[in-house]
Amino acid sequence: MADTVLIVDDDTRLSAMVSGYLAENGFKASTAATASEGLAALNQRAPDAVILDIMLPDIDGFETCRRIRAVSDVPVLMLTAKGDELDRIVGLEIGADDYLPKPFNPRELLARLKAILRRRGGASSGERVLRFGRLEIEPSSRVARLDGNNCSLTSYQFDLLVALAENAGRTLSREQLMDKVKGAELEAFDRSIDVHISRIRAAIEDDPKHPKRIVTVRGAGYVFARYQDRDG
Repeated sequence: MADTVLIVDDDTRLSAMVSGYLAENGFKASTAATASEGLAALNQRAPDAVILDIMLPDIDGFETCRRIRAVSDVPVLMLTAKGDELDRIVGLEIGADDYLPKPFNPRELLARLKAILRRRGGASSGERVLRFGRLEIEPSSRVARLDGNNCSLTSYQFDLLVALAENAGRTLSREQLMDKVKGAELEAFDRSIDVHISRIRAAIEDDPKHPKRIVTVRGAGYVFARYQDRDG
C-alpha cells in the first residue's frame, strides 16, 4: 500500500507540483492550504507523513507542528521559506523530524521524505532490549522508557538515541551520528544534531542541564555512558 503524505502549504501551485511528483514516485498525496484544514485532515485520516510550510495564512507552521505533536508522532518535514537557521532550529525543537529550505529540488524532498519514513518504520532489531540502569530502549518496538514511563521522542531522536546506546562508551562525532541515522548522502547542519540531543536529554535525563547519560565530549562529539548507577 502506498504511503500517504499530507502537504500543508498555501502555495497551491507548489503543492500541486509536489503532489504530482510524489504520485509519480508511488505516494498518495493530499493537500491543505491552511493550518486549520491540515489539522482537520490529520484528525480525519492520519497520514504516514506531513510536509508542513512555516508560512501559513492562519496559524504558523511552528504552532501547527506543536498541535500535531500534541496528538500524533507522525513524521513532519518542515519547509522554511528562506532557509533561515533559526527557523530550522525552532522547528527541530518543537518536534519536526527534518527541514527543507525553499526553493528546493523535488528529488531532495523525496529523499528526505523517504528517510524519515524509513526511520519511522525502523529496521528489524529482534526483541532485544538495551538496558542502562533505569533507562530501557527497545529498538524493535521503537520505545524508550525511564522508570517504566515512555519517553516522548520523534523518530529521528529515537534513532539518535539507539545509535548512541548501541555504541555506549564510544565517542561519536556529529558526522558519525548523521551517517548512522540519516545517511551520508543527506547533509545536515551541525546545530541540528545538538538540538536533537538537547531534546533527548530532556526526555531521559534527571537533570538535562547536567546530563549523566549522554555526555558532551568537547571538540569531539557525544558519548553514551556505558555504566549507570541505580540513581542515574
